[in-house]
Amino acid sequence: MAINRTPILKRCRSLELEPAYLGVNKKSHRKSMRSNRKVSEYGLQLREKQKAKFIYGVQEKPFRNLYEKASRMPGLVGTNLMTMLELRLDNIIFRMGFARTRREARQIVSHRHVLVNGKIVNIPSYRVEPGDTVEIKEKSKSLQRFKDIVEANGSVAVPAWMEASSETLSGKINEKPLREQIDVPVNETLIVELYSK
Repeated sequence: MAINRTPILKRCRSLELEPAYLGVNKKSHRKSMRSNRKVSEYGLQLREKQKAKFIYGVQEKPFRNLYEKASRMPGLVGTNLMTMLELRLDNIIFRMGFARTRREARQIVSHRHVLVNGKIVNIPSYRVEPGDTVEIKEKSKSLQRFKDIVEANGSVAVPAWMEASSETLSGKINEKPLREQIDVPVNETLIVELYSK
């Protein structure tokens, strides 16, 4: 799998994205020098796609596959795509406050620390459904790593469409998120326009 080794803050600057959306400390981010160069319509569409891929940590082929699935579902394609990205297991772990960043959440899932409905799932792209329970497995709860995460994420607000407890390191998905509940600065309409060409 291709790995982009460009520093996170550098990529945030190029995509005009606040690092806070990735769980990265804002203080370490310098304001970018925005150029006055005009960006073409294609350039804007491409940037939105890159932004979504970067935020959720998805490579091009899986992202394209998600788009294809979203286009076959009823409703708006862009909204379907954002909902599917939001329901990825690594994102759920991040949203529940069990990881400081989505990258860390991805690693936690890959290292078999996560149970979905009582079974170990080690696939970060696994799609969680409403009604599913997600928790850190019992053996892992006592690790210093999770104590540090809970301490660091003490004030993180859990989205309204799920519930989570930092004491038991468990949570539940109550419903699929609506587009207005997904606080990610991505214009999915431009992504749909890009793929529709």
